[in-house]
Amino acid sequence: MQIKAVIFDLDGTVASFNLDYKTVRALIKGYLMNRGVPASILSLNESVFEMLRKTEIWARNSGKTEEFLEAVRCEALAMTEMYELEAAGSTSLLPGVVDTLKALRAMGLKIGLCTINSEKSVDRILKRFGIAFLFDVTISRNQVKHVKPDPEHLGAALEVLGSSSEETVVIGDSRVDMQSAKGVGVVAVGMPTGVSTIEQLMDGGADYVVTSMADLPVLMERLRKVDVENKRVR
Repeated sequence: MQIKAVIFDLDGTVASFNLDYKTVRALIKGYLMNRGVPASILSLNESVFEMLRKTEIWARNSGKTEEFLEAVRCEALAMTEMYELEAAGSTSLLPGVVDTLKALRAMGLKIGLCTINSEKSVDRILKRFGIAFLFDVTISRNQVKHVKPDPEHLGAALEVLGSSSEETVVIGDSRVDMQSAKGVGVVAVGMPTGVSTIEQLMDGGADYVVTSMADLPVLMERLRKVDVENKRVR
């Protein structure tokens, strides 16, 4: 299948990763403990979403109501969003982002953004740098029930783009991005510009690793060439 779409992560891929995630995790862990969640199931080495996932399991096993669970989730994410909005106001685009996005669009590719950030923080970043028009779809955590690496998240972007997994490439800076890509069968491209090293990206399932945005148009041309050659062989 011909590559028709490219889906980007945001933090660490398009924009610099400057969220104080350690403080956020500590804050959310403390909040969950105050709501009765056992400290033994919560870890500062895990993301807020992993802590919320474990909280959901605990709550259901403990007979907590859906109202309790929804209230805890909403409050935790609202607290997280405050830090995301602060980070969005001071972040910067990674080198070559605008030129690369324009080059990919000139190649006729659809472009998506799939991020665990809140919708408000994503909008703030896109408006700050005037790049919203370069994306055909943006899927934040507000648009899905389960965020990546759950396949629902990327699947929502694929649906809007009208692109199959065989026609899509995902670009991300984390092991989770790579796992998410492999979970829906798309080509996974890692960038060691954020939270994960090259080794961690490869361990997560990266098919390719590029060191900068400027390398992406060349890789897309290469993938298209391979596709054409494969069709000729068939």
